[in-house]
Amino acid sequence: MENPFTIKSYESKELFCDREEELQIMLRNCANSSDTTLISQRRMGKTGLILRLFDELKNVRPDIQTIYADIFASRNIDDFIKLMAEAALKSFQAKTSLGERMLTFIKSLRPQLSFDNITGEPQLQIAYQTAHEKEYTLRGLFEFLDSQGVHIVIAIDEFQQIRDYPEHNLEALLRTYIQQTHNLTFIFCGSKKHMMTDIFANEKKPFYNSTTFVTLGKIPEETYAAFIRRLLSERQRTITDEAVDFILEWTRRHTYYTQQLCHTVYADGSTDITIADVKKACEQLMKQAEPVFLQYRQMLTDKQWNYLIAMAKEGSVQKITASAFLKNHKIGTPSVSRRLADALCEKGLLNDDISLSGTTYSVNDVFLSRWMERLQ
Repeated sequence: MENPFTIKSYESKELFCDREEELQIMLRNCANSSDTTLISQRRMGKTGLILRLFDELKNVRPDIQTIYADIFASRNIDDFIKLMAEAALKSFQAKTSLGERMLTFIKSLRPQLSFDNITGEPQLQIAYQTAHEKEYTLRGLFEFLDSQGVHIVIAIDEFQQIRDYPEHNLEALLRTYIQQTHNLTFIFCGSKKHMMTDIFANEKKPFYNSTTFVTLGKIPEETYAAFIRRLLSERQRTITDEAVDFILEWTRRHTYYTQQLCHTVYADGSTDITIADVKKACEQLMKQAEPVFLQYRQMLTDKQWNYLIAMAKEGSVQKITASAFLKNHKIGTPSVSRRLADALCEKGLLNDDISLSGTTYSVNDVFLSRWMERLQ
């Protein structure tokens, strides 16, 4: 029987755990043409929730069309336009009237249109002479979609990437173009909380106060435990309470890592799963990832590496300048600790979670953290 613990992409609502409150908020926003900012750590299930939302919209609001664009790989406005156009072309079936109009619009840009040899998905290459042409094309894309007389929800994943573009006016351009649309609703997704908050909650920025915020945290322990037991029970497998508790504690209920561990446990084939089976799967995962972890060692300075180990051994740290933390791990001065934390956050190896009680730091990759815990 196929492994029910998905680790690549959303498959069905039966294999999707919880997020009901967030889903209902986003459904309401879509139905009422209200834009949303969705923020979470990487691999916390943000993309899965978007696809779960789109799946639900097919059932409850089949009149709404959906577009999903991941701009993580983009480096400039050229890439942004390319990825948005490809996403729109992919979303509309070619043989429908909307799909045919979309293809006609794309051809009017005089692109080089090809198809990926493996996936068969469309790929575009658009040539521009001036920056004005790029802006004109971007505005034209939004105007075309808005003019179709169809309500379209557009989700743009890793939206904070636009902050790294050399074109520093893109936020203002996008806000201007989006304000002029009537049939488009946007979901701006991001994994860098500081950047996303600055884009949408800074009163000096173009997108200020223009969206509803939704933040993904950890799924409640009881909910995740029930989900794991249900999927196993439906496939005639059992798991001890001790084993479930260990899974959720060891992965810290971080969605991707919980799914990955459950996926590995299931793949190992035991029908009566115990904590010994789970610990065996943990060892497998860390052994498989060890070459990648050792590559991190080559990327970091000795101080950065040792600081990451300190964070892993602590699990999480709120007071990174506290004398006990600095002394226990031989870090040095408070300013050194701040510098190291900032550098590792910038590299994506540390996560800084801001709450009313302060900022809590932890190693971003749970498996890396667990592997580092055991280092001397």
